[in-house]
Amino acid sequence: MRKSLERRAASKEMVKSVLDRLKRQNLLDDAKYAQQFTRQRIQIRRQGKFRIARDLRTRGVPDRHIETALAAAGTPEDETALVRKRIERKLKALGGVIDQRKIASLYGSLLRLGFPSDIIRREIRAMTREEVPEISDSSEESA
Repeated sequence: MRKSLERRAASKEMVKSVLDRLKRQNLLDDAKYAQQFTRQRIQIRRQGKFRIARDLRTRGVPDRHIETALAAAGTPEDETALVRKRIERKLKALGGVIDQRKIASLYGSLLRLGFPSDIIRREIRAMTREEVPEISDSSEESA
């Protein structure tokens, strides 16, 4: 919020006074924002926790609020179910023979959505009976 206001405001004093007023009125709360953002991204956009954490960090939310929001959001079983549903939908859309190129495309799209690679590999293997190669994933390591 501060960065956005600093780009638009005439002076730093104005930015400080606006932020102070928002905090006093409980309208500026990183913890509440992180919880709402996380809930929305999981329920509506069906994104994984790594992606959500990265997006919150980009928005300047402190890690302690991110961790709390993600912990409250759900369990790994919930994430596994999301991955399974996305795989089912994608396989129906792809149709035909499932070759390595299609599996790689599916794997990459799920990684970009922020799901853990071990869950992705396990679910693809279970649904396609194909082996999924171990791929180094920098997005997981940075989250």
